[in-house]
Amino acid sequence: MMNLKGNPELTPKNLMRPLKNYGIACMSMGFLIDETAPVVWRGLMVMSAVEKLLRQVDWGQLDYLVIDMPPGTGDVQLSISQNIPVAGAVIISTPQDVALLDARKGAEMFRKVHVPVLGLVQNMSVFQCPKCKHETHIFGADGVRDLAKTLGLDVLGDIPLHVNIRETCDSGQPVVISQPQSDAAKAYLKIAMEIVRRLQVPPA
Repeated sequence: MMNLKGNPELTPKNLMRPLKNYGIACMSMGFLIDETAPVVWRGLMVMSAVEKLLRQVDWGQLDYLVIDMPPGTGDVQLSISQNIPVAGAVIISTPQDVALLDARKGAEMFRKVHVPVLGLVQNMSVFQCPKCKHETHIFGADGVRDLAKTLGLDVLGDIPLHVNIRETCDSGQPVVISQPQSDAAKAYLKIAMEIVRRLQVPPA
């Protein structure tokens, strides 16, 4: 999605240099293994990999460190929440019931380990026909909103189900870069601003 591939270089201190594009430093296990190789690891190996990506990378001066995690409440989430100070978690879900089950578990887990949940994002919220402009809620209309009310949390925004998002992700040109005036780009920027607004400003 960021149009990045290849192995990270090492610094003189034997730290990995993150790959960069669009002014953003990125690290992924995908940079460290063969592109087609599956990552089939048990708990201790997962925790070791998380530690490597956090502690053995020359991150430099960052504004924010965003960690993209799989859905659920497994080893990755627990390892990160227990080993580093996390400023906040954002739960992303489609509005359908089966996805909301995982979203609720994720929110409850972060609360249990004292990580603030900044809010929820409703992904694939609506599909607009490119020809007639009719809108269809393929996965349901308000599932994430209903869950947010139940949990006492805010909805940070909605991401539509749009072919431009898929195409720009696949081409490695994020929609906020390639189509900055589009409704899809504005939806992402709104969510980013809502997240930043909720993060506590660290002491100077």
